Amino acid sequence: MRTLFKNRLTAFGAGILLLFIFIAVFAPQITRYDPTDIDIKRALLPPSLEHPLGTDALGRDLFSRMVYASRIALLIGFVAVGLAAVIGVFLGSIAGYFGGKMDSFIMRFADIMLCFPRFFLILAVIAVVGPNIFNVMLIIGLTGWMGMARLIRAEILSLKTRDYVSASRALGAGHAFIIIKHMIPNGIGPVLVSFVFGVAGAILTEAGLSFLGLGVQPPNPSWGNILMDGKAVLGVGWWVILFPGLAILITVLAFNLLGEGLRDALSPRSER
Repeated sequence: MRTLFKNRLTAFGAGILLLFIFIAVFAPQITRYDPTDIDIKRALLPPSLEHPLGTDALGRDLFSRMVYASRIALLIGFVAVGLAAVIGVFLGSIAGYFGGKMDSFIMRFADIMLCFPRFFLILAVIAVVGPNIFNVMLIIGLTGWMGMARLIRAEILSLKTRDYVSASRALGAGHAFIIIKHMIPNGIGPVLVSFVFGVAGAILTEAGLSFLGLGVQPPNPSWGNILMDGKAVLGVGWWVILFPGLAILITVLAFNLLGEGLRDALSPRSER
């Protein structure tokens, strides 16, 4: 932890993420407006004391929508990448530990998945199964495990020849025990770094899908569909585009800063 937060940029990124998590958790206490409450009389009001970020074309308070949209962005990011991490660690561990045909089959399947452009694959699947929050999380997770599987496989290939693994096997430990007790805990570092970067990527993917109308569906607020709504009123309501764009930029930047710091802290060459 000392090595991780010695870097000021990493500490800044972690602080920004904690702020967004706090906003997402305490959204009902932070804002007094319903994010779906329509009032045409208040349409496209500029930022003011009553509406700090202004209102959109339907008179909905933009600050409320931004606050509740942070919930959806973080939920989709963490759940989708969490699912990808579980799948990737499971398949990568099996491939690296057992090797042989099992390794070849899993890695060739991962190669096939990597051949498809991920965003267009997600678009195609969402168009078939239908756009909603659950489907977006599921599809992003099911199409994002390959990199993590490769990382954990590489770590386990080097770990399975260590003396403590041979000793555990000589004492009669089963394959599952060795993988769960020794392999994964000692090889999880690169996966944690990939997880942090993956959350940033998932938030961007969700925003892109929502902007195209294939992600979170109205009236549920999402940074992506707020951007889509603001596109039609850009000339008279610049704030509808500006604030969700800044939220996406700052959140993704914060995750990237934290990921860079975590990678340096977990590197064996890091100065202690």
